[in-house]
Amino acid sequence: MAISLQDQLLNSGLIKKDKANKAKKEKYKQSKQQRNSKTTQTDEATLLAQKTLAEKQAKDRQLNQQQKEVAEKKAIVAQIKQLIQLNIQAKDDDGVAYNFSDNNAVKKIHVNQATLKNISNGKLAIVKYNTSYELVPTQVAEKIKQRDASFILVLNDKIEDELAADDPYADFQIPDDLMW
Repeated sequence: MAISLQDQLLNSGLIKKDKANKAKKEKYKQSKQQRNSKTTQTDEATLLAQKTLAEKQAKDRQLNQQQKEVAEKKAIVAQIKQLIQLNIQAKDDDGVAYNFSDNNAVKKIHVNQATLKNISNGKLAIVKYNTSYELVPTQVAEKIKQRDASFILVLNDKIEDELAADDPYADFQIPDDLMW
């Protein structure tokens, strides 16, 4: 078995026995003091580690919530685009121009007379699809409106086609295709 450095120094006569015992006692006191203070240091370190872990978990929860919200928004936009794509109504480039506003800018879409009447009566709606404007049925527009109303640009209230039989103004139709 190996002899400790202190014993080797004693055997060689470089240090005296009382000095060796004094060094041994100091070393013992230091180790005892470290053990006593180590528990408080350990408690502080544990508390600090727990606090750091709690902060990290809170930050992770917040980040996960943000990512979840972004994913939900993307899913809603994808649903809206799919609804529009599946229900696009035909436009007529040679037809009448129908004007409407989009972000305080007047835009126009060309439609035929029947489509113009359907837009005015509330049977068709104009929605924003990517960079263009499309016509969709009112039922689809209502579904889109439930998800995100910013896609709906024109959605008129439904008007009954049949006029009351006793309507005194039946001969005086109000034109709904006024151009502005």
